[in-house]
Amino acid sequence: MDVALIQRLATKEAQDFIAEHESADENKLALKYKTLFGLPFALIAQQLVGRRKSKNKLPTWYNTKEVVFPPTINLEQCSSQATARFKANWIANLPSNKDSFLDLTGGFGVDSFFFSQIFRKGIVVEPNAELLPVTTHNHLKLGVQNLAYHCVHAEDFLKTNTLSFDLLYVDPSRRSETKKVFKLADCVPNVATLQQQLMASASWLLVKASPLLDIQQALRELAHVQEVVVLAVDNEVKELLFLQNQKFAGEPNIRAVNLQTTDQTQTDFTFLLSDEKDIDLAPSPPKAFLYEPHATILKAGAFKSIAKYFGLQKIHPNTHLYTSEKMVYEFFGRIFKIETLQPQAKELKHWLPNGKANVITRNYPLSPEELKRKLKLKDGGDNYVIGFSEEKRKTIAIATRIK
Repeated sequence: MDVALIQRLATKEAQDFIAEHESADENKLALKYKTLFGLPFALIAQQLVGRRKSKNKLPTWYNTKEVVFPPTINLEQCSSQATARFKANWIANLPSNKDSFLDLTGGFGVDSFFFSQIFRKGIVVEPNAELLPVTTHNHLKLGVQNLAYHCVHAEDFLKTNTLSFDLLYVDPSRRSETKKVFKLADCVPNVATLQQQLMASASWLLVKASPLLDIQQALRELAHVQEVVVLAVDNEVKELLFLQNQKFAGEPNIRAVNLQTTDQTQTDFTFLLSDEKDIDLAPSPPKAFLYEPHATILKAGAFKSIAKYFGLQKIHPNTHLYTSEKMVYEFFGRIFKIETLQPQAKELKHWLPNGKANVITRNYPLSPEELKRKLKLKDGGDNYVIGFSEEKRKTIAIATRIK
């Protein structure tokens, strides 16, 4: 988007219209307006969609006057405010200088905005000539004045770069033409093949990757990884982060972090993959309470470490549910109190009088939908039906959720 269009979108009359019609159906408005304020209405519609998408994801952008929004795809690909702030706070606590950073894949500028708050100066590289002016404009509206911008591909910037940085951040594009990709080798830039160049340019390298990426495969491709963070918001894994330091030669910490937006709390569990392999857990039949870990714990692979940390027993090596006789309320995940096990069909009405339940299956031959149909249940209510595998049998529990 060129500067003239951005300036027109940022005028008071355009901004007032966008704020007033934020909840309106942009497709219906498009039937009424072909142009508005000297702008194609498609650009106004883009702002309406952008405001709605940013309200929860990027509240600072949403609440800042004269901010301009890019196409939807750019908003979908950018970090959320919660995850960007986490990264900046994480980097702020590293034992390193905070003089300069390089964001090699600037995008909509969410991460670079938060990094700009802790570094004296920074450089943002973004090859999209339509997007970079929007990012630059918004940074100025947000009060950022310590960044320089380069409209060039990351690989080309590295070829001519002679500067050194305290942090180099890269979030490779996970789109190949029209399809989504997640392997490091399929992303642009390919951080696996650029390792030497990247690490020669900075003291610390932070790589953001797809939640679908296999962590152990990434560790085989990336050098000198000091810490891996599996980052979730409201129990949905959003990012994998790999922090590299060329002086580090040990085993990386693996951290499972869940940011809870409702109460602004955070759970943070750290372990080593070597310790996970060494833990010996005997399977246990279900006791009074069942525990289902956060998605971050599962993605990180802390299947046994989480049980050891909280003093729980595991139902089955491949059933990632845990149990105890006494409740451990601090557990990172959901907690259920078992009301009954293996109910007969005639007992279901007693335990589920309204015929409703929330159905979950873990390492069980039926999907939740299939089990629900088999038991002739409807969704809803306060009770849970949990199907899972024990060591020698398939089990159904009726339970109530404690946490």
